[in-house]
Amino acid sequence: MISSRVGLAILITAALVAPHAYASHVHRSPTSGQSSSTHKLSQSRHHSAARHARGQQAIDPERATQIQQALIREHYLTSDANGKWDSTTQAAMQKYQADNGWQTKLMPDSRAIKKLGLGPDYSTAINAKTGNFVPPTSASNTPAAHSSGFAAASGVKE
Repeated sequence: MISSRVGLAILITAALVAPHAYASHVHRSPTSGQSSSTHKLSQSRHHSAARHARGQQAIDPERATQIQQALIREHYLTSDANGKWDSTTQAAMQKYQADNGWQTKLMPDSRAIKKLGLGPDYSTAINAKTGNFVPPTSASNTPAAHSSGFAAASGVKE
C-alpha cells in the first residue's frame, strides 16, 4: 500500500513538473543595456536578399515590334513600329483588349496575342505534320449515333 502511494506521488509530481520543462522559452531583452541590433540587422538582410522580381519584367524589342505591327494592321496603332513598349503602344493594346472584353490592367493578355496572330507556333512541334490542331467539333455537329449513346448513358430519354 505504501509503495503504491509513493508511486502515485511520484507520478503526480512528474505530471506537475513536466509541462514546465516543455514550455516554450520566452526571449527577453538583455538587462545589461546591450541592444540586439545585430540580430535585427541580420534578419532584415536575410529578408531583402530573398526578394526578387518574378515573371516577365519587360517586353523584348523584337516582340514589341511584332505586337506593334499587328496593332497597326488592326488599325489600333497609327505610329510606326519602333520596338519600344511605350505609352502609345500600351494605350493601343489596352483599347484592343477592352474592345474584345478582356482585362486591360495586365499587359498584354494572352488572348489578345493569339487573336493578333502572334500566339504559339506549333510548326516545329514533334507531331506538327501528323498532329490535329483543329478545335473539336461542336455538339450540334455530333453524329446522332454518338449523341444517343451519351443520352442513354446519362439516363435521359429521347
